[in-house]
Formats: sequence, structure tokens, C-alpha cells
Amino acid sequence: MITVDIRRKAFGDNVILKDIRFEMATGETVAILGSSGIGKSTLLRLIAGIDPVFEGAVERPANIAMVFQEPVLLPWRSVLQNLTIVHPGLGDEAALSALHRIGIADKAGLFPGQLSLGQQRRLALARAFAGRPELLVMDEPYVSLDRETAEEMLELTEALVAETRPAVILVTHSEQEADRLAGRRLRLAGHPTTITDRGGDAVSKRGTVR
Repeated sequence: MITVDIRRKAFGDNVILKDIRFEMATGETVAILGSSGIGKSTLLRLIAGIDPVFEGAVERPANIAMVFQEPVLLPWRSVLQNLTIVHPGLGDEAALSALHRIGIADKAGLFPGQLSLGQQRRLALARAFAGRPELLVMDEPYVSLDRETAEEMLELTEALVAETRPAVILVTHSEQEADRLAGRRLRLAGHPTTITDRGGDAVSKRGTVR
């Protein structure tokens, strides 16, 4: 069970988030939607533990992975090393298997700057799933991709989620992405930002909605 209770998050006197509360079951996928600048990425950083400064509490598993809007790869490390340096116990053989799973095993010796944006996003996704996280936090992982590449990434994400069955929190502007990946939607709005719509609550394909 994952419990999010953000009573207040502020930067100075500017209160960004207030009274955001929800629970997630193991294996459930929740999409968080809202307009640009509303605080979705800030909320994800609180949930993931990147920013610990807020009023409230988040109960989450220890094994967490995050996929950012940008791939956030180490440019001075090879594709293979970008996996093994984050997951030292993975080993080259398992890392190559993970790269094969996402279709870029032939790029193992290249550096991130030699990859297309879509390939970089694939690598970031492989890195997140390689540790078999219990909670996967995704911040608009398909933004700025062309339609064909975004569709390939969606299909890949669906397959990896089905294999590893983490709880997933997905921030997106896309209703289609929310439809494809999530069993529940939470819509953020207002100032300070809070949950204004819990529409779409249903029994998720991957877990029980709370």
C-alpha cells in the first residue's frame, strides 16, 4: 500500500500544493493530470522522496524508480554502463538482456549523445525497470516524441509493467496515455493546487482501486 498525504508544500510564502491525499494498492497505475505549471512535477518529487520538505507524510516502498521528462543519462558513460552503474548487481549479461528487451542491444557500446531521443528514452525506461521497482514514478516520459515513437514507447511501457507489476504514478497531459496505462485518474487544479476530480475511479487492470 502506498499512502500520499501532502497537507502543504510551499516555496517561501507561495503555497503550491495543499490537501492532496490518496492511496494506491500494489500493482495499481494512477494517472495525474493537470495544466502546465500546476505542480505535478513538484508532487512527484515529494512522492519519490527527492524533496523531503513539506507538511504531511508519504508511505512508499523502499524500491522506487523514476523516469523524468528528460532521459537524465550519464553522457560520459556508455549505454551499457548507464545501466550497470545504477544497478551494480545487474552484471553485463543481464544489462545486455535488458537492452535487448527494449530493442537497443546493438547500441550498448555507444554513448547517450550518439542515440536518438527515442533511443535515449528507451534507455531511461530500461534503467528504471532493471531494478524491478515496487513503485515507478513517471513524469511525462513521452513528451516531445513523434506519434510513432510515442506509440512504441507506450507499447513497451505496457509490456514492462505487465512483466514486473510495479505500482505506477504517471504524470501526463495526454488523455490517451491515461486511458492506455492507468486504471484511475486524479486531476489537479486550483491555487493552491489540490485534487479537484477523482473521475475514472474503477477497478484497474493491474490492481484494486482505493
